[in-house]
Amino acid sequence: MEADDSGFEITQQQGAWVVRMWWPVGPVNGGPQRITIEPADDAPAREVVRGISTTVLRRLDVAAALGLAKQAPEAQRTLGEVAGKLNGMGEAAGLALEGEGVSERYLALLVAAYTAMADFGAPAPIPWLARLIGRRPETVKDHLKRARRDGFLTTVAGKAGGELTDKAKAILEEMTEAGSQVG
Repeated sequence: MEADDSGFEITQQQGAWVVRMWWPVGPVNGGPQRITIEPADDAPAREVVRGISTTVLRRLDVAAALGLAKQAPEAQRTLGEVAGKLNGMGEAAGLALEGEGVSERYLALLVAAYTAMADFGAPAPIPWLARLIGRRPETVKDHLKRARRDGFLTTVAGKAGGELTDKAKAILEEMTEAGSQVG
């Protein structure tokens, strides 16, 4: 395993070929973002001349590389940082809900936490978010539907997540500015 400033790679050798699979630094949520295949230093010239065969490609063990990548220090170091940030966002949403009910501030915080969880590959963002804000998952689903209907969150067909709208971003920015002026 090798690392550079922005990511790390897992290397495999398949016959005359060296396969490098690269992931960015941070939580590993899926397969590599880049794969390079080059001749090994000791590769026979006749193998290199024939090029990369489909057999070489079929033998790539992406699952094994993924398992190693998930254990990489570059992935683990930031996993805790991300979890801490997401927990803080969820807790802020819970506090807003307790203090204000289902307000625009609450919906903006909720969708920010939800999209961040989905973007980082949380396997079940709604139950996790429900635990953080102290509500049932069905309630969180209803609040997310309302957030979509009220223009805080876009829809992504067939998967968790979405994009924050300008409306949600503006509310979050106002909250950030107000928080920085309080001290």
